[in-house]
Amino acid sequence: MFQRAVFRASRQAARAPLRQHAALPSIRQQLSGTRAAPTSIRWYSEQPAAAKEGDAAATEAKPAEPAEADQLKAQLEKKDKEIIDLKDKYLRSVADFRNLQDRTKREVQAAKDFALQRFARDLVESVDNLDRALTTVPAEKLNADNNDLVLLHDGLKMTDNILMQTLKKHGLERFDPAVEGEKFDPNVHEAVFQTPQPDKEDGTVFHTQQKGFKLNGRVLRAAKVGVVKNA
Repeated sequence: MFQRAVFRASRQAARAPLRQHAALPSIRQQLSGTRAAPTSIRWYSEQPAAAKEGDAAATEAKPAEPAEADQLKAQLEKKDKEIIDLKDKYLRSVADFRNLQDRTKREVQAAKDFALQRFARDLVESVDNLDRALTTVPAEKLNADNNDLVLLHDGLKMTDNILMQTLKKHGLERFDPAVEGEKFDPNVHEAVFQTPQPDKEDGTVFHTQQKGFKLNGRVLRAAKVGVVKNA
């Protein structure tokens, strides 16, 4: 009995590898079938569609780019014009301000220079009286016999010189056109009379009836003169 049992067990063990080898092809076929099945399935990628959509969007965006560039160019030109306009206004404002400064400076200086004009106009009358006092004394009487008169004349002359030096410091000057034989100038001289003088040219000032005055180069009072007229 024991031997039969061992014999049966050995026969079953010998048959088992054959069954396993027979089952292997079926399993391989199933595996191959399951693997081969996906080859019949088709997979579609969405990238070409996305690419097509991107191309379409690019084609639609391309016409918009030149329009945007033109708009930016127009805005830039507008800003450039505004800058030029503002720069021109700025330069004009600066020029106007500088002109105003110069004009104000000249007016202030003129006000300073001619602030004493009214006072000087009244003062020249006193200076004229002092000058007349000096000219009324004949030169032949200024000798040792008239010592008091000489002293008085010298004192008046010193007073006149000091007064004219003081007035000159403040811009007031006296002028006598007959001293240098100046040509008649209607802006500076006032012709009182005309007379022929054979030894002098026409239009020459040969006599000063009243001396003139200038305040800072401007005629305060014209000199009253006699003018030569031979013709």
